[in-house]
Amino acid sequence: MPEQHTASELLPLPLVHERRPGSLVLGPETTLGADGLAQEHAWLLADYLAGAGVRAPVLGADAPAATIVLRIDPAVSANLEGYRLTVTPEHAELVGASGDGLARGVQTLRQLLPPAALRRAPVADRVALACCVVEDEPRFGWRGVHLDVARHFMPVEFVLRLIDLAALHRLNVVHLHLTDDQGWRIDVPSWPLLAERSSWRTETVVGRHGRDSGFDGTPHGGFYTADDVREIVEFARRRHITIVPEVDLPGHVQSVLAAYPELGNTGDPVDVRTTWGISDHVLAPTDEALGFARDVLDVIADLFPGPWVHVGGDEVPRNEWRASRAAAERATALGLASVDELQSWFLREIHGHVTAHRRRVVGWDEVLEDGGMPSDTVIMSWRGVEPGLLALERGHDVVMGPKWTTYLDYASSDDDDEPLAPRRTITLEDIAAWEPVPPEADGLAGRILGVQGQLWTEYMPTPREVEYMAFPRLAAIAEAGWTSAERRGAVALPERIPHHLRRLDAMGVNYRPSDGPRPWQRGGTGRRRRA
Repeated sequence: MPEQHTASELLPLPLVHERRPGSLVLGPETTLGADGLAQEHAWLLADYLAGAGVRAPVLGADAPAATIVLRIDPAVSANLEGYRLTVTPEHAELVGASGDGLARGVQTLRQLLPPAALRRAPVADRVALACCVVEDEPRFGWRGVHLDVARHFMPVEFVLRLIDLAALHRLNVVHLHLTDDQGWRIDVPSWPLLAERSSWRTETVVGRHGRDSGFDGTPHGGFYTADDVREIVEFARRRHITIVPEVDLPGHVQSVLAAYPELGNTGDPVDVRTTWGISDHVLAPTDEALGFARDVLDVIADLFPGPWVHVGGDEVPRNEWRASRAAAERATALGLASVDELQSWFLREIHGHVTAHRRRVVGWDEVLEDGGMPSDTVIMSWRGVEPGLLALERGHDVVMGPKWTTYLDYASSDDDDEPLAPRRTITLEDIAAWEPVPPEADGLAGRILGVQGQLWTEYMPTPREVEYMAFPRLAAIAEAGWTSAERRGAVALPERIPHHLRRLDAMGVNYRPSDGPRPWQRGGTGRRRRA
């Protein structure tokens, strides 16, 4: 008999999951049935099944021989991501309220496969799905993971892998942090030095600050071409995941000024930053700097078709503006109370440019300061719950990503064997207990779009280290975004995680084990040791 298992370990936990007797055996005779828009989902499911050794051709939905039928029916759920999956010993039917619903249901079907079948290497000529009925829909419409590719460049292959892992967990947003002081990761043809100079730093600090341990002496860099981005976007589209690009403005731009110092406040040359922390170098409040930002955002809008563009807006020191006569004169000419308000002025200017592209602006919660932003700006509340509440009061939609709960670069424990990380601990249990909607939200909770986990990569130089910090904690964030609070409370996630770790094992994910940190000789690097 082929391997099978009970399906109670589905993650995120669905709203309804009823197990039924028996199993559906998939093998050489298995076929898929789908018509119209459902066919693309059937082809993706066929690809997953082929990885398990089951070759399943796609037929029409009415084909009598179809073993698994996929179709779209808006009546199945009022939520576009809702779906119903029925598995009997004879066949299975997956019905989505839309293409989004089918996409989520395909991932549930994928999780119903024996964990070994996720290895993408034939394990047997037959596998079994446990019979069941699953009826499901998400709690929130934004369920994201953020990947910082600026501090450490991540190859396209890993970005695709993370997108697929996000899909497995029924996340629907991957947010790419493309630019920062330590590197610029997107090609802008009209500003060629961004790829030539801004994308590379000469070396990287060892440890947290380098005062004691110095630098590694190794150049680091890379950038994504237009073809790279198109590949990423298309891979995500097939899984109904939206890529949210972020270009951080007007701060976190030391890499820009390394190539184009004339866009800064002093005109003095600088290097791409080799240490962490916040650079004092910011864009000047000039028409030239605004023109640069608009040119970059034109490229972003052309390459990324999703509805959102993230403009950063966080951690913008005012030191250079306060020391600049030109900045003071510009603030006065604009009627601003002080140079401190130049940040919101700059961001409002580029807001108009982004919205002209029919995209919606997203920013970190600092964009609420010194005059704020138009109310259609989505606020990512990262410094805690309070900025999110303030944003709600001002009429903004909000994504909850408080650093005390969702920053996955923080260590999983205070064990001395944990890899180097910021001095903070977030456990799997902490996230599993997290309620994203604060009680103070009252009647404004409907404008909380959802949740997002953040992977800042200062201390994650390779994909293996990103995986280690992400998993399994990202699974807990996915469940907080998908599953109702009542349902989450009924079945504790830590009790269900062991089976999910078998899936991650089969997929070769370098996750952190439940029983403590894994020795870093498995894929670690010398500068990962705790300082």
